[in-house]
Amino acid sequence: MTYIVDTHCHLDLIEEKGILLDEIVKNCAENNVRILQTICTRITEIDKILSYTKKHDFIYASVGIHPCNVAEQPRVKAKEIVALCEANPKIIGIGETGLDYYHDKSSIALQKTSFLEHIQAARETNLPLIIHSRDCDCDMISILKSEQKSQKFPALLHCFSSTEELARAALDLGIYISISGIVTFKNAQALQEIVKFIPLEFLLVETDSPYLAPMPFRGQINQPAFTKFVVEKIAELKGVSAEEVTKITTQNFLKIFSRTFDFAG
Repeated sequence: MTYIVDTHCHLDLIEEKGILLDEIVKNCAENNVRILQTICTRITEIDKILSYTKKHDFIYASVGIHPCNVAEQPRVKAKEIVALCEANPKIIGIGETGLDYYHDKSSIALQKTSFLEHIQAARETNLPLIIHSRDCDCDMISILKSEQKSQKFPALLHCFSSTEELARAALDLGIYISISGIVTFKNAQALQEIVKFIPLEFLLVETDSPYLAPMPFRGQINQPAFTKFVVEKIAELKGVSAEEVTKITTQNFLKIFSRTFDFAG
């Protein structure tokens, strides 16, 4: 597995910022990024998200509601998420979902209710839960421990930039950790130290594009091709080759996002 996977991007938002899909795909090819997962943040927009998966075999999608969007979106039940997954085989993940107390403290109860429905959908489909977690470590750890004890489900913490405590709790529960371009920032020393102790076997890489462009592109529109710079920084921090990080993170992706094999072979 000598190619890179961007496990988390927002193709619709990248295009809205002026970089169209043909250019995104061309840039990926030039930087050895061969699989993309475009992420759903509003379930009412799932048809638009899925339209990207119909244009290229190597583009996949998730389905879910971002915690910051729960107030404006329909109150979805696990069975509705499951039905969408069953009807659309290129949906390979559940989310993004989770908790965000940084942007929105007015809908915490609703965020938790939505999160639990997504967790149940992950259990029923065995598709990995894509977790957004910001400024909510205590509640996140509590929910993950309780829900994993109740009944296991596959999961990852996306765009990790939280505390060592959350990282270690996730690893104890067998939850993967996905690293974005934040790790390349000069002021990201705490995250860089966390990455050093996370076993490669539990790491994934992503861009979360169009946000959080890595160095040396910070401040520009992020895109999936830039996953290469995340890989290179992780390799530097761990003292291994970029090829080794590429190989293992891609193996991790294909293990947890096993539905990809229906198309990737």
